[in-house]
Amino acid sequence: MTRPWWRRSLRSFRFAGAGIVATFRGGPNACIQLVVGILSCIVGAWLGLNQVEWAILILTIASVLSLEAVNTAVESAVDLASPDLHPTAKRAKDLAAGAVLIAVLASVCVGLVLFVPKLLARF
Repeated sequence: MTRPWWRRSLRSFRFAGAGIVATFRGGPNACIQLVVGILSCIVGAWLGLNQVEWAILILTIASVLSLEAVNTAVESAVDLASPDLHPTAKRAKDLAAGAVLIAVLASVCVGLVLFVPKLLARF
């Protein structure tokens, strides 16, 4: 008998939640990025970001954390497929890490654009 759609959906959410937990247990980078994201939200609240600025900030934080999760998934899959050192495996891992770095650098730029003018106006 086929399970009802809502049970399959709940099961999918449980698997996704396990993936989020695995991302943060996989290494310190995701935890650091989460802390920076939370601190950015605190600063954003203090500076009084408007709705558009909040949307940009939230999407930026989500992008970095999402790419970190994808990077963790790629690293796990590559380790499973190629436990020994291999140039192609290294390339795949480097590309995934590079994608995270691009998002982190872009998030720093977004933070500067959002926060610096408001900080200068305060001081």
